[in-house]
Amino acid sequence: MALFHRHTNREKQLLFLSSVFFLLLSLAPMAANQSLSAPLSCSKDPPEPVIPTTPLVSFLERVQKTALQTYGNSNFDPKTYVDLSLKFNLSTTVEAFDKLPKTANGSVPVKDLDGFIGKYFKGAGEDVVYAEPVDFVPEPHGFLPKVENPEVRGWALEVHALWKNLSRKVSSSVHHHPELHTLLPLPGPVMIPGSRFREVYYWDSYWVIRGLLASKMYETAKAIVTNLISLLDTYGHVLNGARAYYTNRSQPPLLSAMVYEIYNRTGDVEFVRKSLPPLLKEYQFWNSEIHAVIICDAKQRNHSLNRYYAMWNKPRPESSTIDERFASKFLNVSEKQQFYRELASTAESGWDFSTRWMMNSSEFTSLSTTTILPVDLNIFILRMELDIAFLAKIVGENTIAEDFLRASQTRQKAFNSVFWNENMGQWLDYWLNNGADCEEPQTWEAKNQNRNVFASNFVPLWIDLFNSDTPLVEKVTRSLQSSGLLCAAGIATSLTNSGQQCINVPKGK
Repeated sequence: MALFHRHTNREKQLLFLSSVFFLLLSLAPMAANQSLSAPLSCSKDPPEPVIPTTPLVSFLERVQKTALQTYGNSNFDPKTYVDLSLKFNLSTTVEAFDKLPKTANGSVPVKDLDGFIGKYFKGAGEDVVYAEPVDFVPEPHGFLPKVENPEVRGWALEVHALWKNLSRKVSSSVHHHPELHTLLPLPGPVMIPGSRFREVYYWDSYWVIRGLLASKMYETAKAIVTNLISLLDTYGHVLNGARAYYTNRSQPPLLSAMVYEIYNRTGDVEFVRKSLPPLLKEYQFWNSEIHAVIICDAKQRNHSLNRYYAMWNKPRPESSTIDERFASKFLNVSEKQQFYRELASTAESGWDFSTRWMMNSSEFTSLSTTTILPVDLNIFILRMELDIAFLAKIVGENTIAEDFLRASQTRQKAFNSVFWNENMGQWLDYWLNNGADCEEPQTWEAKNQNRNVFASNFVPLWIDLFNSDTPLVEKVTRSLQSSGLLCAAGIATSLTNSGQQCINVPKGK
């Protein structure tokens, strides 16, 4: 999700809830991280895409900057200010803001800024309201049938009960006056992470849905997919999160996996029928020019694979004061813009901010996410192709099913050719060459594989295509066991302690 922060107790609720259910379902989610002395990016990418922000978001960034100057860094959360809702129209609020007394450094007397915020804004989080889950029961019939220990079952039911704490719906004000809010209108109820995260996030929703299915909350799970599809229909892709400042990027594409999991539990063919066209639309988005890169392998075969690439080259509004501080080391405007794009693209990856994306693991500003073909993104898209083939067949779209099955077979060959490293027994991220044009095929070179160890190197075992190959699974399992990533509390993202949001483990431990 975003920003530089420590998880608060409320925020941990959802992380705890989703991870517990995922563990009980015996499928471990993996997260990633480290560094490399790597080639730089393609010299000329396709036209630099930028999706404009809204006037409201731009104004709230001004408020955020003034608040930092006024209140100082202590306990300052920039996201709070772009999550505020207006009590009056934007022009009236801007006029009042411009009249506030300001010093040369942009600060406002604390009393004046407190008064302004109290008079002209509703609190961050007031635009979502509690919603009683329609399908929640204290102990669902058939709940986790393989868990027999009474103590563990009691604990699992306590975790299950947290769904009621996290259930929300978008307020009527957002629907009737969307121009007053950065929160985006959604048709159904939502599950929020909690704490400072007061909105829906894309790839978090997959883990949420796995937990909801374990809790037999099928209608709530379907509503989450319906919400994500509404964003896809409106913006052309599923947003990172349901805020106006997230429209410039997506997150790991797991929508098809959500539909697949729900169908497997409910057998709801009509749900699949309605979901298929949006899934085709999302597939097109991820295979657009900005995301697609052609690699010519060692056998002179061309493969099309994918990267993260945000449509943005400015500070992220939810953390613009932080982003600007990091970017201050760059003197050139174009360098700043590229750094901002890398920041947003790393947020799109869902693994912000791992050293996995840095050319220099000790230098945060060396983020180079757009220059990397990631193992996990390409396995998610392979999974998408398999899911669409399966779902299309369910609703009688046999031509689509056949097309996507062929696409998955083609991608599997590309995947093994570009990412697999036999000596390490892992799939490795691939760095794009410096000075190359991303619109032309790049020649695969073994030295461009990132040989640092990340949890993401093992993500392919998540899908049946790879985990059904017993000798391969045994080889990769041995590699994971000796990787140093296995810790008492789970799997570390990397062996480098970056100090950033993703969890790492110090070397030698």
